Amino acid sequence: MNTTSFDSSRQKLTGDIRSVVADVEELLKATAGQTGGQLSNARDRVTESLKQMRGELESAERAALAKAKHAAAEVDHYAHQNPWQAVGIAAGIGFLIGVVVARR
Repeated sequence: MNTTSFDSSRQKLTGDIRSVVADVEELLKATAGQTGGQLSNARDRVTESLKQMRGELESAERAALAKAKHAAAEVDHYAHQNPWQAVGIAAGIGFLIGVVVARR
């Protein structure tokens, strides 16, 4: 999955979340003073929005998991091809973490 596709998925998810929030606000307003048809319609829209949002979240989770697995495989391949460089990089990262921890 490329960065553009990830960004567009993230933007769509953000839009869906905003839509759910707007529907919930409408539901709250409808339940404050009215019952009946308007309340039922608002609940139906909230339910549908939540179903769509769950689907988008599951899709985003699958994409993130696939991206993480791909990155882990690339790191593993690099470490097997260049073991001494991998050891040097790990030592450098360990040193930087030690410096940061020592400052606190």
